[in-house]
Amino acid sequence: MSALDDRAARAGILSEYRDLFGVWRETSTETKAALLAALGLSETDAPEPERALPRWHICEPGDAPELTAVPWSLTYEDGTEGEGQGPLPPLPLGRHRLAADGAVCWLLVAPARLPLPARSWGLMVPLAGLRPTTVGGIGGYGDLARMAEGAARQGAAFLGINPIHAGFPADPGAFSPYTPSHRRRFASVYLDTDGAPGGELIDFGAETPARMAALEVRFAAQGDDPAFAAWRAEQGAGLDRFATYQALSERFGAYWDTWPVAYQTPDDPKVAQAAREMADRVDFHAWLQFQAETALSSARDRAAGAGMALGLYLDLAVGTHPHGAETWEDRDTFAFGASLGAPPDAFAPQGQNWQLAPFNPVKLIDTGFEALAATLRQQLRFAGALRIDHILGFERAYLVPDGLPGAYVQMPRDAMLAVARIEAARAGAVIVGEDLGVIPDGLQQALQDSGILGCRLACFEHREDPPVFKRPENYDESVIASFTTHDLPTWKGWREGREISVRRDIGLTPPEHAQGMFDWRGREVSGFDWLSGQFRGDAPPESAEAMWSVLAATRSRLVSVQVEDVLGLSAQPNLPGTVTEYPNWRQRLPAGPDEIAASEGLSSAARIMGDAGRTGT
Repeated sequence: MSALDDRAARAGILSEYRDLFGVWRETSTETKAALLAALGLSETDAPEPERALPRWHICEPGDAPELTAVPWSLTYEDGTEGEGQGPLPPLPLGRHRLAADGAVCWLLVAPARLPLPARSWGLMVPLAGLRPTTVGGIGGYGDLARMAEGAARQGAAFLGINPIHAGFPADPGAFSPYTPSHRRRFASVYLDTDGAPGGELIDFGAETPARMAALEVRFAAQGDDPAFAAWRAEQGAGLDRFATYQALSERFGAYWDTWPVAYQTPDDPKVAQAAREMADRVDFHAWLQFQAETALSSARDRAAGAGMALGLYLDLAVGTHPHGAETWEDRDTFAFGASLGAPPDAFAPQGQNWQLAPFNPVKLIDTGFEALAATLRQQLRFAGALRIDHILGFERAYLVPDGLPGAYVQMPRDAMLAVARIEAARAGAVIVGEDLGVIPDGLQQALQDSGILGCRLACFEHREDPPVFKRPENYDESVIASFTTHDLPTWKGWREGREISVRRDIGLTPPEHAQGMFDWRGREVSGFDWLSGQFRGDAPPESAEAMWSVLAATRSRLVSVQVEDVLGLSAQPNLPGTVTEYPNWRQRLPAGPDEIAASEGLSSAARIMGDAGRTGT
C-alpha cells in the first residue's frame, strides 16, 4: 500500500464500492488526493498515536459510560464541570466532553431507540405553490397554518413540506429549497404579503423582490418592539453573523466566494466595520428571522390546536450551498473542493453532483457534532416530525471532487444517529431518514434499531417481470410509506409515463430506448392494478383511491398522501432543463388551503385512511 493509499484509508476514503448495477468501481489516485485535500488533511499527516480515550462513546441516559480514565475532567453540555478518577458517573441526555491524559472523548448520551409513532397518515404539499393563480404571490407561513388546520379536520396527523431553510434574497433565481444558504435559519420569502395574480409557474425572479420590498415597508412602519429586542438578545452572535451576511450579500452579491477577500471571513475587522455602517440592513434581516420564527411557531401551535398528533413535518436538506451564509459562518465544519452527490443509479445513470458542501467528518467529530446537533435542534423546535434528506450520508458520503470522479467517504454513522436520537428525544419528535438509492449494507437495520423511520415508495416495491408488487402486510413497520415522492411523477403521471416522455423529449433518453421503458411501465401499471384490486373495492384501478387503499393497508406506521394526487394532477417530473418542475416549488396548485381541505380528493383519502385505522389524533 502506498503512502497515499494509507492516508486515504485512515481518512475513511473507500478504495472501491459496488454500484447499483453490481459493478465494482475503484477510487482513483487523483480522487483520493483531492478528497484528502478537501478534508483538510495535509501530506504530512501521520497515523494518530494510541489514545487514552476513543474520540466518541455512546451510552444511555442514567448509565455510567464504560470508560475508565485516571484522572479525568468532564464538561457537561450545560457548561457545568466535574472531575475525578476511575469510573465515570451516570450521565443525563446530551453531548458531554470528557478529557483525560491529553485526549478528548465526546460522550453521546442517547436513548437506545426512539419510540415509533402511532399508525397515522399525513398530507404533503409544496409550500410555495399553496397560493393559486387567482390569489397570486408565493405561498407563505400563514397558508401553511391554514393548510395544517384544514388537513387536521380531515384526520391528518402531519403536514409535510419541502425545506424552508434560508435562501438567497440577493439571487432570486436560486430558489431550490434543497440548495440553501443556511439550514439553521428560515426562508423570509415565505413571510406573508399580499400577492398578485400570476401564471401557472411562480416567477421567483419577480415575486421575491416584490415580497422583500413589501416586508421592508412593514419593517419601516413598525415601532420599537420589545419582543423582537428580547428575542434578538437571546439569539446572540450567531444571529448577528447571519444578518450581517445577508446585508453584505446586498452589497457584494449572494455568494461569499465572489466578495472582496477581506469580507470572505466573518472575523475580519472590515466585516465588523461594514456591519456598523449597514446597521439598518442588519436590523432588517434579523427582524426577518424573528418574523419567520414567529410565523412558524404560530403554524406549529395552530396545527396542534387543531388536533394534529405530529403537526409540521419539516425537511432537512442533505447539504448547504458551498458559498452561502452557513459555510461563511462555519468554515471549518465543511469540506471544500468536493461536492455531495450520488453514484450512477437507475434514476440518474450518469451519476449526480449536487453542488452542495458536505460535512467534514474529521471536524465534525472534533467539535462534538455541534453543527449537526444545532441544525437538528433548530428544525425540531417547530416540527413534530423531521425528514433527513439522503440519510445514506450518515453511513458514507459520496463526494465528487472538482473535475474528477466521485468516491465514498466513511462517516461516523453510529455517532450521528445517536445525535439524532438525542435531539428527537428532547423534542418528543419522529425522525424519518430518506434511505433511497444505493443503500449501504447495514444502514436500514441501524435506522430500525434507532427507531428512525425509513422511506418506502410503492412505485418501486416490486420484483420480477412482469412486476409483482409487495403486498401491504409485507411492508416494514418502521417506515413512512408513499406512492412516490416530491421528485418523482404523480400517480397520474406515473401511469402515463410522463417522466419517460420528458426524458425522451429533452434528450436524456434515446427514442429507441423510450419505447421499451413505456412497455415496462405498462407492465408495472398492470401489476399494481392487480394488487390494488384486492383492496380498492368498487374504485376504478386508475383512481387515486385505488392507490391509497393499498397504502392504507400497509403495516407502515406512517403513510403520506401527495396533494397533487388529491387534486388529480398529472405534473411533470423534476428533471434538469424542464420548465414545469415537479415537485412544484415553481408550479402553483389550482387550489388554496381552504379549497384543498374541503376537496373531494382529500375527503376520500381521509375516509380510506380512517377505515384502515389510521388516525391523526
